[in-house]
Amino acid sequence: MEPDVALEQGRASYAASAWRAAHEALSRADREAPLEGPDLELLATAAYMLGRDDEWTAGLERAYQVYLAAGERLRAGRCAGWIGVNHMLRGEIGPATGWLGRVQRLLEGEGDCVERGWALLPAVFQHLAEGNWEAAAATAGEAAAYGQRFGEPDLFALAAHSQGHILATSGHVTEGVALLDEAMVALTTNELSPIVAGLVYCGVILACQEVYEVRRAQEWTAALSRWCDGQSDLVAFTGRCLVHRAEILQLAGDWNDALVEARRAGKRLAAGFNQAAAAEASYRQAELHRLRGELAEAERAYRDASRRGREPQPGLALLRLSQGRGDAAAATIHRVLGEAGGPFRRAGLLAAAVEILLAVDDVGAARDSCIELEELVQGYGSELLHGMARHARGAVELAAGDPAGALAPLRQALERWQALGAPYEEARSRELVGLACRALGDGDSARLELEAARGIFADLGAAVDLDRLARPDGEPTSGGRGGLSPRELEVLRLVATGRTNREIADQLVVSARTVDRHVSNIFAKLQVSSRAAATAYAYEHQLV
Repeated sequence: MEPDVALEQGRASYAASAWRAAHEALSRADREAPLEGPDLELLATAAYMLGRDDEWTAGLERAYQVYLAAGERLRAGRCAGWIGVNHMLRGEIGPATGWLGRVQRLLEGEGDCVERGWALLPAVFQHLAEGNWEAAAATAGEAAAYGQRFGEPDLFALAAHSQGHILATSGHVTEGVALLDEAMVALTTNELSPIVAGLVYCGVILACQEVYEVRRAQEWTAALSRWCDGQSDLVAFTGRCLVHRAEILQLAGDWNDALVEARRAGKRLAAGFNQAAAAEASYRQAELHRLRGELAEAERAYRDASRRGREPQPGLALLRLSQGRGDAAAATIHRVLGEAGGPFRRAGLLAAAVEILLAVDDVGAARDSCIELEELVQGYGSELLHGMARHARGAVELAAGDPAGALAPLRQALERWQALGAPYEEARSRELVGLACRALGDGDSARLELEAARGIFADLGAAVDLDRLARPDGEPTSGGRGGLSPRELEVLRLVATGRTNREIADQLVVSARTVDRHVSNIFAKLQVSSRAAATAYAYEHQLV
């Protein structure tokens, strides 16, 4: 085939986002006659979209040399900038510093130009690495201004979405989300180059998820899925897209599909350099296994997430709670809260802390966590955050012996879960509403709410929750735990070792009266009348 024919075919395939065909045709043309700089960039981009990161970098290095030999210093500088940023994201500081230093030298003696805006982007990453969020946001804003002034959509979208992400996650949500929306406009009008489009899609969705902007995350994840599906050969971005999809599907109650997507993401990301995304895929798998009662599988997936650099909390602490190891869960959540900084990271931890601390009868500490969560969500419009805070408040009031005071916040949480289409969260709030109604003597309403919660849990396959939730007739649920709470399971295990109530109280650092109450609840739920029968149940169902 003549080089010109292959070259034209490669360019046409590139324009059609047919990455494999573009790569093959441009490679043929390059073998016949070395490509010029612009076509080398097309070949490198096609390699990137096929998931061949090293080939992308090598292609940009060739383009850099070609531009430099032709005296096109600014075009060479752009290639050097992308190479440097790629090394920086991989953690390869030496090569990154060298390439970014070349960018600065190439700009020496040049006047005001858009390339100076591109050269600001590495400084954004540097400020973030140093923890200087204010400087990072300001530098990203300066780069966005260059993009806007010189009519460069790629630069503007990358810089604006970076500035929006930084502002939103540092607490300036309204201002930050507005910039994210503005960056996304360029995507909807097809103004961006392929790599930049994928980076902006993933960055905006990640920012929305981090600040609990669920509706935007759902909308943009659906758009990203369409974008990926429209490029049959695409490999780049698809792993991260699957992680986003898994999280959205989990919230919507499509747990089976969510687990499939999370597994696909894990396989696709395992061999790549983006281990942070691979860790998120493992964590998402762990969360789904935990909710489905597949505790051994959850344990393995949390460990894999940790191995890849992701703190596996609060999921691992909640797993310990499901295993009846309440004290371990409480110790972990206290430790993690002592380390966590940003408001949105703390929000998820505080919600888990309320659940864990109530399970181990530390109502005072649970109330403190609830109050902090309520204070944190003030000023933010996220329905998800407010639902979490309202559910936590209702749970605390119910545990403190005020079922009437629990009902209003629980029903407010229910409204938010229904508006968001979050069935699991709805079922958990319904369960507490049912328990509050039962405590107030309203048996009919209690049965209705508990039946509704049970039906949702059953549809989802929420084995742990079904195991906890006793049937209306008072018989224990199937699954071997008899509807026992994590603390009751802990007490039962100690009873089965022959310890007295006083000895159990001393070990758990609670009052003897509290242990008496737990033992009475255990007998009632298991429908036994003696410690010997409770011990036999524990051994029969492998609880010890």
